[in-house]
Amino acid sequence: MRARGLTRRFGELVAVDRVDLQVPARQVYGFLGPNGSGKSTTIRMLCGLLMPSAGEIEVLGLAIPSQAEALRSHIGYMTQKFSLFEDLGVRENLEFLAAIQGVPRRSTRARVDQLIEQYRFGDLQKQLAGTLSGGQKQRLALACAVIHEPELLFLDEPTSAVDPESRRDFWEKLFELADAGTTLLVSTHLMDEAERCHRLAILDHGVLVADGTPQELTGRLEGRTFLVEAADPRRVQRLIADVPGVLSVAQVGNNLRVLTTAAGTAWPVPGGISRHLDDALAAAGQHATAHAVPANLEDVFVAVTRHAAMPSEHAA
Repeated sequence: MRARGLTRRFGELVAVDRVDLQVPARQVYGFLGPNGSGKSTTIRMLCGLLMPSAGEIEVLGLAIPSQAEALRSHIGYMTQKFSLFEDLGVRENLEFLAAIQGVPRRSTRARVDQLIEQYRFGDLQKQLAGTLSGGQKQRLALACAVIHEPELLFLDEPTSAVDPESRRDFWEKLFELADAGTTLLVSTHLMDEAERCHRLAILDHGVLVADGTPQELTGRLEGRTFLVEAADPRRVQRLIADVPGVLSVAQVGNNLRVLTTAAGTAWPVPGGISRHLDDALAAAGQHATAHAVPANLEDVFVAVTRHAAMPSEHAA
């Protein structure tokens, strides 16, 4: 799947602004961004549900949106809101979706039986979908989205309303699909989910601000993240926030996580920012120590959404 210059305007609002994407086959590709960043709008354009204002899209060798009708039988789509028929049973939902997606009648029973076993609905086949738990509804929605064995699966914040155990189980199913040859594009605003993706794009106000593997993205912040151990973390947080070159300070338990601006501007020598923080704390009479720690995706997210410079993919 490829997109070049993808743009969508709603009147004066530019919801998606000249986005370039290339999604590798057989991978879980993540869309990370805050609410309103353009994730859902981008997904709807990629699968042919929304006309772009500008740009080019190619999905599975088809030009979108002109060939969107031909694409529909090759893709699956799962939204964050449970959208199946709550007054139908589990098997009835699967059978109905099989008919809608054009699964041959002679193979529908075997396909439904396969999914009921794979998604653990053996004792729940007749239970009404509306009475299922959140995790069970999520599994049923995924089973229905893949009833026709799509080559490409779009998932728009699919785990926003379920517990952590159900989310973990759901992601195991996604990797099983990828291992079987399905390409998946998953939008999320959850950092632990973003870390699971093979590759990740971060959107902010409709702009693609970062793209790469989680390891590549965190590696580009090398030398810019620090952990401060302090006896009075709330007071120290206020002091550090005023230190020149500090981009953000967040309390994590009894410690503080500090993200600095682009390396090489204010502190050209290794460890310079750490000593700068130590000096600022000592001058304020605070007992605290700062040491460098590896960056995580939350650091990356803060850096790019606050428009701090990050090295490019080629420079990383």
